[in-house]
Amino acid sequence: MLITGASAGLGEEMARQFAALGYDLALCARRTDRLDQLRDEITAAHPDRRVSVRALDVTDDDAVFTVFQQFADEFGRIDRVVVNAGLGKGAPLGTGRFDANRATAMVNFVGALAQAEAALTIFRTQKRGHLVLISSMSALRGMRKSMTTYAATKAGVAAIAEGVRSERVPGVDVSVIYPGYIRSEMNAHVKQKTKFMVDTVPGVRAMVAAIEKRKVKAYVPAWPWVPIGVAMRVLPLSVVRKMV
Repeated sequence: MLITGASAGLGEEMARQFAALGYDLALCARRTDRLDQLRDEITAAHPDRRVSVRALDVTDDDAVFTVFQQFADEFGRIDRVVVNAGLGKGAPLGTGRFDANRATAMVNFVGALAQAEAALTIFRTQKRGHLVLISSMSALRGMRKSMTTYAATKAGVAAIAEGVRSERVPGVDVSVIYPGYIRSEMNAHVKQKTKFMVDTVPGVRAMVAAIEKRKVKAYVPAWPWVPIGVAMRVLPLSVVRKMV
């Protein structure tokens, strides 16, 4: 299994939990020091697991294809790719921080597109594979202020998943996961109390369970995000603004 953005947050915890389930892991992120520590931690806890790590900046298109193929060559095949690397920077549009919004768009959408393309290149050759794209509950509607660009990128990620699923590539399953508020390094800077926030371990456990079931889409954790997700799609924007 290949997981991007595995050096921190949800990716790091997914690596731990999937290792506990018996998976060999191909882990990549920009920070190799964190990856090395994670590899050592996992192999100490599970000596029979094979864990390989590589540096990867997902905005470097050529590197994405190269690293994915290197992992495939090393392991012989890649059964699942989790497109997880993400960035949470952003500012209200028109306030002079296009740089932050562009960086988020490049990592979260263009980077995800490159990862999906690289994964499917391998899966089409293998004639099997499981593509998992990590979206967000914010993708369900347009979000305000600093969340506008982030939500738009995550909606794009979900659209990539649906498009590939619609194509019905032989032997390939596609899942899109919509996490709610799960505590992670990305949201650690948020000072105010956030409604419905859950800790990293149980939140990721819900993500891993949905991925293992190869669900087409999953709002996680199911409570309260399944009913909230249904409501977000139909309620007026004025109400949605107060919910999330």
